[in-house]
Amino acid sequence: METIGFWAAVILPLWDIPLMVRVVKRKSSQDISLIWAFGIWFTSVLMAPSAFISGNKLAIGFNVMNVTMLTGVLIVTIKYRKGKA
Repeated sequence: METIGFWAAVILPLWDIPLMVRVVKRKSSQDISLIWAFGIWFTSVLMAPSAFISGNKLAIGFNVMNVTMLTGVLIVTIKYRKGKA
């Protein structure tokens, strides 16, 4: 069960990839709130040290993948943000 839980924790953040692909294809991130993108990234970064201190492989795997993928979402969201014309 621990192995299944670990792989699920590593795979779960990969669901951010379709979001990033959609933004890149549309060349716009207007439908994504910057407050949401920064908020979810910031809270994930704040949770990461706790996972590393715990030593729990599942928590560490999830946090590494989650912070990595959410960093990608944040970068793509900012890059494809169009200012007011």
